[in-house]
Amino acid sequence: MTSRTRTQEGQQTIGLPWIEDLVSINTVSRNPNLELIELVRDRLLRQGIKSILTRDKRDGWSNLFATIPSHDGRDNGGVVLSGHTDVVPVDGQHWTSDPFRPVVRDGRLYGRGTCDMKGFIGTVLALVPEMLSAKLKRPVHIALSFDEEVGCLGVPLLIADMRERGINPEACIVGEPTSMQPVVGHKGINTFRCCVRGVAAHSSLTPNGVNAIEYAARLICHIRDVADRFRRTGPFDDAYDVPFSTAQTSTINGGNAINTVPAQCDFELEFRNLMLMEPIAIFREIEEYVRLSLLPEMQAQNSAASIEFMPIASSPGLEAAEEAAITQLVRALTGGQKKRKVAYGTEAGLFSQAGIPSIVCGPGDIRQAHRADEYVSLEQLSACEAFLRKLIRSMESL
Repeated sequence: MTSRTRTQEGQQTIGLPWIEDLVSINTVSRNPNLELIELVRDRLLRQGIKSILTRDKRDGWSNLFATIPSHDGRDNGGVVLSGHTDVVPVDGQHWTSDPFRPVVRDGRLYGRGTCDMKGFIGTVLALVPEMLSAKLKRPVHIALSFDEEVGCLGVPLLIADMRERGINPEACIVGEPTSMQPVVGHKGINTFRCCVRGVAAHSSLTPNGVNAIEYAARLICHIRDVADRFRRTGPFDDAYDVPFSTAQTSTINGGNAINTVPAQCDFELEFRNLMLMEPIAIFREIEEYVRLSLLPEMQAQNSAASIEFMPIASSPGLEAAEEAAITQLVRALTGGQKKRKVAYGTEAGLFSQAGIPSIVCGPGDIRQAHRADEYVSLEQLSACEAFLRKLIRSMESL
């Protein structure tokens, strides 16, 4: 494959070699991402750009932060281009081709992470030489994080390190797949593990036990009732693709034998809140049902019974101000004026919470992410490249 692949429209996609290299490194969230981070670090260093790595407590997971300074050497202010390096697993999916050996077919680049979101990252990295040759009046920062797919776990470390070093960007663009249209809002995400502890007994003596699965089922049904109420009565925000808050149970495990009253049942739940709702209020409603309804009944049977919630991850939502300079700039560069908000979460909420005005805009369609035969069209990559070139030119005059 040549280093420059033409799209069907005759345009050129210079980021393709970078994207292919990134996709070829298996960075599903359960795997370390350091191989990818070190590849980026070493190639940037050959261009004279030093990177800062912020490492997780686990060996092998790391963020990367690098700065292309302004033409007069300043490395403060400017715009962050942010992307996550982890991808979701391919387990149980039936792919037409190897998900970690990217291939172009019919104007599309197939492979795990092509859409979410190594297509954006590769395009950014391919344009670094042009950033270096531009007369930037403000710096451009590149932020790559780990474990976004399991709760945006990496980027808080990156932001904290950035602040400690006195780096204060003026804005951030997160390149999640939005079909290259600006997205100004997304929901918050909150995930928990719930452990329901009952009391084991022989199944012929059920009154002597406390059935953890049955009480977990009642709690799960209550969570569904909460979700159904959101869907019926809101509050609503019609700018979203799903205009109400949502809640669901995602995994469950319990019991050890058909003739034993199960002593434990664990499940995981999440809720995604509109910015109109406080996530703590949603959790308190679920917790109150446990405290007032389920626990008294369980503990009347046996005082050892309990229900415990353990936070897994949380990430704030995003509500970008229309008057913010980055919102107006991205709208001008893309031509996208519609007010778009999305149900999925991104790292933009964390950057915004840290006082850095943020917006989401990147190549690909979220409907192509996380599925078998994930792809991004070469046309979308070309549109991303054109957008970033316009951004670079705007940074020469801002």
